[in-house]
Parts: sequence; structure tokens; C-alpha cells
Amino acid sequence: MNIHDLESDWRYTGQDKYLFGVQLEKQNFNSSIRDHDHCEFCFDTFSEAPEDLHEGYCTRDKYHWICKDCFDDFKEKFSWEVINVNDKKK
Repeated sequence: MNIHDLESDWRYTGQDKYLFGVQLEKQNFNSSIRDHDHCEFCFDTFSEAPEDLHEGYCTRDKYHWICKDCFDDFKEKFSWEVINVNDKKK
């Protein structure tokens, strides 16, 4: 990954330290864990409110969320692997 390519993007703030090469799941946001969350890159809000994002990509622990636009923009540079939520891999 060439960090210099990322540094010109306002959304990049060092997320490679914890998101490079991780497995992501495409999920609907569920407020049973917390009432909202934010995209790790653009800070758009995920929640069950009508005006917010309802679907995105999250780490397996559902701690870090990424919107579809940011996922599309960063997926190659971050070498993400999207897994099926029914996948038995740990």
C-alpha cells in the first residue's frame, strides 16, 4: 500500500493502523449494540433513523463501520476481504 496516495485524501487519518487487511462483513446496522456509529473515513452516520445510513461494511466485531462509498474508494489500498456473515472462519 502506498500511504502517499492516501495522504492527499481528507478522509485518510491513519486508519491503516487498524484496518489494513482486515476481514469485513456487509451488514445492516442494528442498534442493539449501540444507537449509532460513524463511517471510519467520512464520518457519515449509521443508525436506524430514516435519514442515516442503514447498511455498510463492518469489522467482524462490529466495532468499525465503513460506508459503501468509502469502501469502494479504499478497498484495494486497504486489501480488505469481504466475508459472508455465515462463513465459519474465525
